[in-house]
Amino acid sequence: MELKINNKIKQFQADALSIQALLDIEIPQKQNGIAVAINNNVIPKSNWNSHLLSETDDILIISATQGG
Repeated sequence: MELKINNKIKQFQADALSIQALLDIEIPQKQNGIAVAINNNVIPKSNWNSHLLSETDDILIISATQGG
């Protein structure tokens, strides 16, 4: 499966991939303080396990940072 994540094309071996599975692969160490949007729609964290991705999805992963 080919996915566009944060404007970069990446290849994955899975035929079906949920948002949570993608995050487990991409950022396993930091999953607090992030938001995910698919095709400009923010997906609630409660739906990450059930929302399946397709190759036409434009995925944006945003991580909150501290600073001042």
